[in-house]
Amino acid sequence: METESHEKRPLWKQNLYVLWFGVFMTGVGMSEIMPFLSLFINELGHFSKNELSVYSGLVYAVTFLIMAIVSPLWGKLADQKGRKLMLIRASFGMGIVFFLMGFVTNVWELFALRALQGAFGGYVSNSNALVAAQTPREHSGHSLSILVTGITAGNLLGPLLGGFLADAFSYRISFHITGVIMLIVCLLTYLLVHEKPSVQTQPSGKQKESLTFKDIRSNKVILLLITTTMLVQVVTMSINPILSLFVKELTTPGQSVTMMAGLVAAMPGISTVLAAPFFGRLGDKIGTHKLLIFGFVFAMIVFALTSFVKNVYILMFFRLLTGVSDAAILPSVQTLLTKNTAPENTSIVFSYNQSFQSLGNMFGPLLGSAIATIFDYRQIFLFCSLIMVINFVSFTRSKLAKAY
Repeated sequence: METESHEKRPLWKQNLYVLWFGVFMTGVGMSEIMPFLSLFINELGHFSKNELSVYSGLVYAVTFLIMAIVSPLWGKLADQKGRKLMLIRASFGMGIVFFLMGFVTNVWELFALRALQGAFGGYVSNSNALVAAQTPREHSGHSLSILVTGITAGNLLGPLLGGFLADAFSYRISFHITGVIMLIVCLLTYLLVHEKPSVQTQPSGKQKESLTFKDIRSNKVILLLITTTMLVQVVTMSINPILSLFVKELTTPGQSVTMMAGLVAAMPGISTVLAAPFFGRLGDKIGTHKLLIFGFVFAMIVFALTSFVKNVYILMFFRLLTGVSDAAILPSVQTLLTKNTAPENTSIVFSYNQSFQSLGNMFGPLLGSAIATIFDYRQIFLFCSLIMVINFVSFTRSKLAKAY
């Protein structure tokens, strides 16, 4: 037994390292198009300013919309056929799609490929599910926190890498390079990720039915946790549409608005990457539910104070603190999902979690723009604080908080 235990440890760690790289590159692929999306679309036709804005919004949003729809289907298949197979399917599909984006001749071809990108999604959710299922429970919080740093770092560095590749080569070559890297991820996943058999069939040989959304909806614990994921993404993404405009209000003459906006945008990702592993270990020691409550309280205070900032450097500081709250909340949600889900349903639950996360990615910018239009930029942060208050109250009154 001692030898067996010793052999298990390197296996789950190897999975973690390979999947970290995979989710990192997935994050890069999802975000690298942002610096040049409108510019690339403008090369595909002759569009007015309004048309360019509409097409850019559609091309950006369709990936998350399709991902929200298909993720549960892939999750159900993963629980039946295996998570590694879904990881290979997702990375290979995304690799081909990214490579083909470099050959598009009009905006609708790009739109269709971005939709396919969403349809082939599921690498992140199945990575979380595989790590959650294969990692010893006493290390699950720390391991899932490390995975969060991968996707966060990818989202953070994606725009920087995309801008660099576009400048050094071209928009099209940057898609080709990303596609090749995702195919390398596929190969590494096939060779180095190992999935031990899980309880996927009944003793009689009959396959156990996967959870449906009706089952998820009736399970108040799971529904609360995946809704939390969506709301965290709403508040995280809500500032994106008007970030540069708000930064412009706070900068003094002579300061570069573009550079300052880029720095402000990077702050949450930087602090999340740095803080998530620490919070993961802390949650494993003191209790994940306590860490989640801390994240809610910390976030509601930070968002409320952000609405009063008077200069761009104070805004950077509070956005840095926003990433700290994300580092406490997101891995905690995933850890609690693991602890409250049967092993044979891990993939489908994490896929629904990704669906709700994608919905947050869609609705956050829309709500932020609406609030900024009706009120002003600062009211967005008060709105975010209110959402965190609702999250905090919902969690503390739930059976989940009382169960730990």
